[in-house]
Amino acid sequence: MHIGLIGGIGPAATDFYYRGLIDRHVAAGIPLDVTVCHADVRAMSRNLVGRTPARQAEIFARLVHRMKAAGAQAAAITSMGGHFCVNELIAISALPILNAVPEVDSALARMTYGRIGILGTRAVMESKLYGGIRSVEVVPTEEEDLVRVHDNYVAMATLGRVVEAQRQVFFEAGRRLVARGAEAVMLGGTDLFLAFAGQEPGFPVIDCADIHVDVLYRTSSAP
Repeated sequence: MHIGLIGGIGPAATDFYYRGLIDRHVAAGIPLDVTVCHADVRAMSRNLVGRTPARQAEIFARLVHRMKAAGAQAAAITSMGGHFCVNELIAISALPILNAVPEVDSALARMTYGRIGILGTRAVMESKLYGGIRSVEVVPTEEEDLVRVHDNYVAMATLGRVVEAQRQVFFEAGRRLVARGAEAVMLGGTDLFLAFAGQEPGFPVIDCADIHVDVLYRTSSAP
């Protein structure tokens, strides 16, 4: 199936999805048919902070129209943070939207963890991934970490690279969640792979974006 990816939010997240799909398709010997349209991460950050999901959904919907014209049969947002407007987008989208939120909750239900922490944008952490995590108990992030993780995440995602000081902010916040009872920490921001890939933070990690890429692969590999 030809799928469309709303990319650019941020650049590293788009690359994570694209490479993940390529790797899975190559391993399976199945051609990948994909169209990627670019969204501006700075505009999305403004709408996220300003709590204007309908405005962002309209931006995404225009990109979905372009992907449909290119032959795409379904579309996805390549950003956990970008899912803050997913319900508004679904309502106006010209294509079915492959929503990460229920897929992540279903994946958590199949795991053995009972309590998890979440790292990501402030909206993701405060809302328990936009209200979509119901299968496990979520250990809330303390206020100081909400601000620190959010600010460092946005800076990292905008540039598409991580510095060591940012990495340590995420690791320390994760360790505090574990100290308060979380059995694992969920990466609720796609770009967090920049900080965690190949690292040993000292606690189990669940990557939302990797779960979503698996869903996209199963869809895109269908006839």
